[in-house]
Amino acid sequence: KGVDIIIALDVSSSMLAQDIKPNRLERAKHKITDLLNMIEGDRIGLVAFAGTSYLQCPLTLDYSAAHIFLNAIDTQLIPVQGTSIGHAIRTSVKAFNKQDTRSRAIILITDGEDHTGDALPSAKWAKEHETKIFAIGIGREIGTPIPSSEPGTSGFKKDRAGEVILTKLDEPTLQQVALETGGSYVRSVTGDMDLQKIYLESIKHKVEKKEIKTERKRIWHERFQWMIFAALFCLTVGY
Repeated sequence: KGVDIIIALDVSSSMLAQDIKPNRLERAKHKITDLLNMIEGDRIGLVAFAGTSYLQCPLTLDYSAAHIFLNAIDTQLIPVQGTSIGHAIRTSVKAFNKQDTRSRAIILITDGEDHTGDALPSAKWAKEHETKIFAIGIGREIGTPIPSSEPGTSGFKKDRAGEVILTKLDEPTLQQVALETGGSYVRSVTGDMDLQKIYLESIKHKVEKKEIKTERKRIWHERFQWMIFAALFCLTVGY
């Protein structure tokens, strides 16, 4: 028995900010790795998002496969920049089994800077689909510059006026999103205290478990062509 969990990870350029060492994205990936080592019997999926979002890893009990997909995530993964938390929530909800609305949880890991204003309406939509959102805020409330991600450039990102762009954690948005769905919010801290609060204290207690079935199939690949080729070669040499 377990829970279906979709981890929605922010990969926008603001996640390169270094107010959290080594940077926000790397801290988030470390958190997810720790979570994969912690969970037992739950299916895990990954959604990456910036200005848009897509399913990086479908729900699976194969945690080693989830690790592989996680390692491939970086800020260059999605060409549409910005942060659309609402789109990420909707993509995450659609990743669950449509016929089974039980035991659904989304772990939203982001700095909370939503550029579309659709976060709260999407959270209400997730609630209608019986999905709880548990948010982890990455970053600090003090504005921090974003390192430039352009190849061959250094320094920080600037706007059209030449001013350095600052990014900061937007906790109120994440708190509202979590509260709307009956989930909870924590700020990322060093160690696993936040993960224990989200996973062990919240998801394990607030989300109903269900029986999760998995199966293995042995799929045979035809290789008789190689034997035929070898036999024809021998016949040709014999003549």
